[in-house]
Amino acid sequence: MQMRRTGAVFAVAALALGVAACGGNKTYASLSEKLKDSNEVTVGTKWDQPSLGLKQGDAPVGFDVDVAKAVLTEINGGKEPKITWKESASSNREAFLANGTVDIIFATYSITDARKPKVTFGGPYVIAHQDVMVRKDDTSITKPQDLANKRICKAAGSNSYKRITEPPPDGQLGLSTAKTVDAANYSECVQKLSGSNLDAVTTDDLILAGFAKQAGGNFKILGQPFTDEKYGIGLKKGDKTTCEAVNVAVKKLWDNGTMKQLLDKWFGGTEGLKLSETAPPAEGCS
Repeated sequence: MQMRRTGAVFAVAALALGVAACGGNKTYASLSEKLKDSNEVTVGTKWDQPSLGLKQGDAPVGFDVDVAKAVLTEINGGKEPKITWKESASSNREAFLANGTVDIIFATYSITDARKPKVTFGGPYVIAHQDVMVRKDDTSITKPQDLANKRICKAAGSNSYKRITEPPPDGQLGLSTAKTVDAANYSECVQKLSGSNLDAVTTDDLILAGFAKQAGGNFKILGQPFTDEKYGIGLKKGDKTTCEAVNVAVKKLWDNGTMKQLLDKWFGGTEGLKLSETAPPAEGCS
């Protein structure tokens, strides 16, 4: 009798699972499989970084947005997918991938050893370099080493400040006397710099270039890069199938000139900025 009741429970459970699968909660082994089946994808980008990912109307615009469209179209067999855009700040990128809020992230997402255990990275698709931005009339900071005893921004979820304040291997300059000022994101960092609540903003040169361009000449970039920041394409940990497809797409976009066109479109002519000319080598999917 007990065995018959147990079998009945298992049968009901199996039926419930089948209904759930047919009811729209379908899961996929990879993003590539999802694209093939549904032609839909949710993409995480920044919404507050001019020239990279800045929300205008209902969707963001910028370099990362254009790269996302191009890469996803390539891995979708040349068919542009239906994209839902989701703001992904530095502080929530890993969580959004892990819990399925987004399928893939293009958001100035530097590939680091600390992030690799949580994220499978495609790319990099471009290499940025950490630099320093100051107010146009500031003559006291002419090189990164001048940030000793200065106020620099500490944006939530970003490790750029560590490159200044800590020695190798985690940092670069070891300027422990630099004072960090907290901010929710880099747009707030720039606001604080405008209001003289900071002496400098230091992060990737592409991020700085976008803000400098938006500010119309109120800021200057020192043009003295001191790190390589490999911008990766974030995928849920273990999605090697999509990662490999992404790497093929990135190489093709460099080979056919699309990446150079997009870099020139969004960053061309920025003083102190040297743009990448060649495709960075892929990291390998792990």
